[in-house]
Amino acid sequence: MLHLGYIAAGHERLLPEAPCSTSRMITNKKIRQMKATRFEHESCSAPRLLQLRYLVAEGEGQHLEFKRRASDPERIVREMVAFANTGGGTLLVGVADNGSIPGLKYPEEESFVIRQAIEKYIQPPLTYREEVIAVAPARFVLAYHIKAGKKYLYQIRHGRKLTCFVRVQDKSLKASYEMKTVLRYRNRKRSLLIRYGEHEQLLMKFLSEYKTITVGDFAKLANLPYRQASQKLVYLVLANLLKITATEAGDLYSLAFPADEGR
Repeated sequence: MLHLGYIAAGHERLLPEAPCSTSRMITNKKIRQMKATRFEHESCSAPRLLQLRYLVAEGEGQHLEFKRRASDPERIVREMVAFANTGGGTLLVGVADNGSIPGLKYPEEESFVIRQAIEKYIQPPLTYREEVIAVAPARFVLAYHIKAGKKYLYQIRHGRKLTCFVRVQDKSLKASYEMKTVLRYRNRKRSLLIRYGEHEQLLMKFLSEYKTITVGDFAKLANLPYRQASQKLVYLVLANLLKITATEAGDLYSLAFPADEGR
């Protein structure tokens, strides 16, 4: 049976006791000392391995991401931030994009690199759960379980620059100013008063026919400055009248409850 524990960045951590590993308290200094070692093992857990295979068979999606190795730690923390901002998820390291499970020969090295990246880049500190799963003799998968952030907006720091990401299907996309504003207000759960006037009515009529709109298109439609159009759309999303969807080409806004829904 696996013994799992929550791990908060910046604190001393207890690695989970996997069927093919030993449980130990590890600090960054100790990890450096053991980089050339393997996790001690006895026998693999068939039920746990089967559970992992079922999970992998689902494929990458809204709440699941595969990484073969931690060769690009910045990309890994980007996926973690996106999960934290968008309902949570699981990141599996040691699993290929095609769904094969080659595992990791030295999971302690990969774990060290990932933890260092989490502490260096993610703000505020991310709480996560790390799980070590034996998939073959001397081969392991690292699973990182990230809860949905309910109080904070998680971002990646590069110097003074903060970049936010959200998860959309199997992609982690950079969040727009509007998306970050929506996430911040939703996390605070504050009451919001909005004005529903001619611009809003024009927007609703447009969306009932054309389904989606961008900030730029709404600004042109209503003859509004871009900033004002952006603010109106954000308020309507927070009022649950609209929904915002991130795409690689930019955000799309649509009716939260289409008139033809359920037909």
